[in-house]
Amino acid sequence: MGTTYEFPSDLLAGQEELHQVRAELSALLKRLPWSVEPMDGFSDDNGWRKVERPASPGWTEDEQAEVEKLRRREHELAVFVSTHRFWSETAAADRMEARSRLKHAHEAAEQG
Repeated sequence: MGTTYEFPSDLLAGQEELHQVRAELSALLKRLPWSVEPMDGFSDDNGWRKVERPASPGWTEDEQAEVEKLRRREHELAVFVSTHRFWSETAAADRMEARSRLKHAHEAAEQG
């Protein structure tokens, strides 16, 4: 099974919020029109595969602000998690495995 890591609670919470923010951002981007600015639709079959897009009304100011807010929070959390003091206290040879375990800690908690 490998080494069990005792992650600090703030690191676990930061990673969990990072998962949540990324899921929320991904869901939002899937709902929004394909173009931030209003654009005409197009069809292009000159490449290796056909590409088609309907006309896009663009994003509203509120939608743009929401995406920006989530991206900013995602960045803050990624920096927090990646620069947490835990990593300097973990042997360099173990950091990659520990990081992978942290990314999946919420799955282990759900199963256990």
